[in-house]
Amino acid sequence: MSGFDEAEAGGTRTAPGGSRAGSGERGAVAGWRRLDRRTLGVTAVLMAGVAVSAGTPVAIGTRSPWLLPAAALLVGAGVLLEYVRWRHTRFRCTAERLEIEFRFAFHTRKSLPRERIRTVDLTANPLHRAFGVATLSIGTGRQERITLSPLAKADAEALRTELLHRAPSTQDGPLATLDPRWIRYAPVSFVAPTLGLAAFGSLFKVADWFGAGGGLLKWLLGLFGDLPLAVGILLLLVLALVVGVAGAVGLFTEMWWHYRLDREPGGTLRVRRGLFTTRTITVEERRLRGVELVEPLGARLAGAARVDAIATGVEHDDDKTESKTLLPAAPTTVAHDVAARVLGERIEAVELVPHPVAARGRRLRWALLTVLGPVLVLLLLGALLTDVLLVLGGVLAVVALPVAVLLARDAYRALGHGSRGRYLVTRAGSVRRSTAVLTRDGVIGWTVKQSVFQRRRGLATFTATTAAGSGAYSIHDADAAEGLVFAADAVPGVLMPFLETSVSAEPPRT
Repeated sequence: MSGFDEAEAGGTRTAPGGSRAGSGERGAVAGWRRLDRRTLGVTAVLMAGVAVSAGTPVAIGTRSPWLLPAAALLVGAGVLLEYVRWRHTRFRCTAERLEIEFRFAFHTRKSLPRERIRTVDLTANPLHRAFGVATLSIGTGRQERITLSPLAKADAEALRTELLHRAPSTQDGPLATLDPRWIRYAPVSFVAPTLGLAAFGSLFKVADWFGAGGGLLKWLLGLFGDLPLAVGILLLLVLALVVGVAGAVGLFTEMWWHYRLDREPGGTLRVRRGLFTTRTITVEERRLRGVELVEPLGARLAGAARVDAIATGVEHDDDKTESKTLLPAAPTTVAHDVAARVLGERIEAVELVPHPVAARGRRLRWALLTVLGPVLVLLLLGALLTDVLLVLGGVLAVVALPVAVLLARDAYRALGHGSRGRYLVTRAGSVRRSTAVLTRDGVIGWTVKQSVFQRRRGLATFTATTAAGSGAYSIHDADAAEGLVFAADAVPGVLMPFLETSVSAEPPRT
């Protein structure tokens, strides 16, 4: 026996003391490769930056003679640890598996079957770019991932091509490239106010560490002279919004500068982007199960939309949308064009079935309950404690109720579903309107939910289950009978028993 314990799912092997594998393993050593040695220079520069940033404030305050030796020791220790990692790490790519192992005081090995590899992403931060190296991240879509960091950029590109079974050749050409005018959509996203409030929150947090939080607030309000307190707070919010807008523009520029979407020979979609840190994300079209056209409220009002991939093996996380984004916020016409080039079908040409009026009533009731709950709480507390809460409750009711009604009506108008060719389409949402286009053969099942209130109004929610994207895409509050027929036609055979039961339950007609 080799002395290794291998986890069946991830293929990770560990053995204490660096024990050797069996004879078959020793015979395959010839194919092992090392990471790029320039990682030592990257680490030295990185640790020097850490030493300078951490030591400068200390040097200003203490002028200690031990700072330089301590900084040199920190850099030396970091480089030594990195040398150990580089010297004892190796990897290889065989016809069946990608393997990486670390062999020092203990021995670990991780391997991925090549047929299960779904994503091969290439990233290079500014320091990596200066040294001509990059990080290659290979995943299976099931939380199994191998990261090779760093590799020479050319080697990383060659290995990416090898793992995706693609022969290097001329690209078919871009499906989309960045238009600098798209930056204007960054301020209308929810990122802008979030960044502004986060910046002010961080500023007050740092000030609070030094016991100056209250003084900072007084100083900021003092900038506006003798204006009333409410006006000063409003101006501070405006200032936070301006900071957030600047931050959103900077973040969009860093993430999406040099953006380009290509279809490569053999059926691979490749997204390249990044100003300081370059990123390359690859999606195989045979793994693609559709696209999602995402229109947040601000972007939709500005006439913009985003295109996300619905693909197996692509991690779906709303906090990290860039991992599946094929097109950033761009004019809606551009988004439709890109989706059509990817799918071979135009989304806007699909005629969607409107949902019953009863669905509008449900949204109006939800919206009113969402607003009236906090309003009633404020009014009750105001009656018991202070008139200020009564005023806040009244203001909230006057402002929020009309907004809630408008959003509810808009959400109803967004509801729709339809099909065309090999795709089915579902659309929903107001604050975040989403149009999901799924391949019929990518739907592996349907979930039909009908609450007591839905049953009384003849409504039901049909959820298409798929192994790609978020795993479930719903048709909300559709007519129960029509939705059942639609789902059965979209994926024949899955819902046939339910249709037969429904038909047999109907009374005979005279």
